[in-house]
Amino acid sequence: MKLLVVGAGLSGAVVARMLAESGFACVVLEQESHPAGNCHASRDAETSIMVHHHGPHIFHSDNQDVWAFVDRFAEFMPYHHDVRSRTGGREYRLPINLDTINAFFNRDMESDEARAFIEARRVQFSHAPRNFEEAALAAIGPEIYGAFFRGYTKKQWGRDPRDIPAKVFARLPLRFNRDNSYFHHSRVAIPREGYTALTAAILDHRDIEVRYACAPDAFRAEQGFAHVIFTGPLDAYFAQRHGPLPYRTLDFETERHAGTFLPTASVNFPEETVPYTRITEHKWFAPWEQHASTIISREYSREAGPGDRLYYPVNLTGNSQRLAAYVADAKASAGVSFVGRLATFKYIDMDVAVALAMNAARDIARLARSGASIPAFLNGEFDEVA
Repeated sequence: MKLLVVGAGLSGAVVARMLAESGFACVVLEQESHPAGNCHASRDAETSIMVHHHGPHIFHSDNQDVWAFVDRFAEFMPYHHDVRSRTGGREYRLPINLDTINAFFNRDMESDEARAFIEARRVQFSHAPRNFEEAALAAIGPEIYGAFFRGYTKKQWGRDPRDIPAKVFARLPLRFNRDNSYFHHSRVAIPREGYTALTAAILDHRDIEVRYACAPDAFRAEQGFAHVIFTGPLDAYFAQRHGPLPYRTLDFETERHAGTFLPTASVNFPEETVPYTRITEHKWFAPWEQHASTIISREYSREAGPGDRLYYPVNLTGNSQRLAAYVADAKASAGVSFVGRLATFKYIDMDVAVALAMNAARDIARLARSGASIPAFLNGEFDEVA
């Protein structure tokens, strides 16, 4: 039984590998000349710095099954992600912790005093927070929100924070200790040779054939496959018959410099007067290497248009009518399943993408063997959508 996988990003690669190891031959179609999708990374020819071409990617997870899988294909190096924010002419640590609070308010408080200090600044609403701005004001007060989050959120999403759901703020921690770890997981690491090498290794199996530089619609001409696993944009599968789903895209302005440019890998610029959202210095993602020069990328967020690379789904107010229409089309389509960030219109971290792809592959293998029908969505996505 031969299966067709559309897309050689992380989700497509994991699905293909799991299925191949379960005895299913897979053909993978990829429109780019390399695997890995938005986590593509390669060494710069001049400096040998590993460049994260589509923004920083750090693998962080508590899921030991996921780690057991990815560890088979790459050497993962421990990594501490230290993020800063420049606002009001000064630089602060992120996430907001005790050091940030003291520096911002010019105080010298310990944990309990700082907790009470912030508590007194929190805005008390008579209702549960209804949007990002209200959630932030209720959690951290107007001063920190205005300095660190309001402008950044507007630039990142292109929308007023009052139009963004409150749950989005839940991704942003507030700490009353001096812990400056950006991620609180049992393990945080980066593959020594980058995510493209990792993904290529996942795809390296005798029962996986990968075809690169394919036309975006090449899958439509393929025949003779028992099932299709589609990891591209959900609306693209249906030729955008209901119109395009909204996404944010990113533009990168890359420069080379002598020495070092930033104190750490990522520095945010939340002020609205600064057009970019952050600067990334790529060599910091490999602190086990030494480089005399450096490469930086300024990151600009904007609404995606035709032909743009898709980064962040704008699914900020729940399932829109347009999304619901595509979901209904998908559920009514036989012989295809939709897996991954683009195909399920969700913003998920890499470890979650791997876990969901592993689960989907297991279900596809089990159902294919039994001769049962394989659903369009295999991880409970859109169960609530008709």
